[in-house]
Amino acid sequence: MPLQTPVAFFLFRRPDVTARVFAAIAAARPRTLLLVSDGPRADRAGEAELVVRTRALVERIDWNCTVRTNFATENLGCKRRFATGLAWIFEQTEEAIVLEDDCLPDATFFHFCEELLERYRDDRRVAAISGSNFQGGRSRTTDSYYFSNYFHCWGWASWRRTWQHVDLELKDWPQFQRRGLLGEIADSPLEADYWNAIFQRQHSGQIDSWAYPWLYSCWTQGALTILPNVNLVNNIGFGEQGAHTNSKATGIFANLSTSSIPIISHPPFVVRHRTADAFTFNHVFQGQPVGLTGAIRKAMRRVQRPVERKLKALRAFFSP
Repeated sequence: MPLQTPVAFFLFRRPDVTARVFAAIAAARPRTLLLVSDGPRADRAGEAELVVRTRALVERIDWNCTVRTNFATENLGCKRRFATGLAWIFEQTEEAIVLEDDCLPDATFFHFCEELLERYRDDRRVAAISGSNFQGGRSRTTDSYYFSNYFHCWGWASWRRTWQHVDLELKDWPQFQRRGLLGEIADSPLEADYWNAIFQRQHSGQIDSWAYPWLYSCWTQGALTILPNVNLVNNIGFGEQGAHTNSKATGIFANLSTSSIPIISHPPFVVRHRTADAFTFNHVFQGQPVGLTGAIRKAMRRVQRPVERKLKALRAFFSP
């Protein structure tokens, strides 16, 4: 059955991975396809040709589909291209499934997103639906998904109502910081300090990300993200050409295996899974910050070490 929910596809200069992800989209046969592409960088030899080749791949539509394009003529960069692309997407539609050129979904990912978009359409406790699971093979509940503080952007879906709250410049961050509200969200002082450093650097322009502002905006609205109990998306973009996944030390995140959710079992309560979130912080962010530069990693370590020393001293003091 053709997919009724619009699919938004971000592409750039990688025809090889784009072709694989586009084949998965084509198999889902969405009624509406929204294509967003950045333009080539003037100082990168051969990039203009790669951009043209990549865009040509997604012109091969062999099913009944309305196609709309938002192709930049010049390079906007990651944050600006995603920000303008998402703004355009949510002008076209109330809700969408979003994929990047290197996020290869399991076939059931599309149905998973579509059903949950409908189920939680008017539930403002839920901000987004993600296809990623970074729990290391652990199934956190007997249901098909759980609720999390953490938003993962490797294959996701959301509504215009969420995008309308996204503060890309974190304009109200100083006030949020002064009130100490991260302490109300984080499960530990270490976690609060970590995100304080991230959001401060984002606010001051030292980090150029659209995903951190999305996460920040979810937290300021008290909204949760749905995460599947199995991984539905494999990032196949690790390598030299990846914007945030160009390390050869690919770790646990490259080419994660995927599973299927053919029939969705819904949890009876909309309550955050704290144990899963603690695992995510310890293994995804604190341990291996995805998409961060070496300078930011060093900054994070400077934040973490004093807190860790204090915790170690406290444990020693209270030990028998």
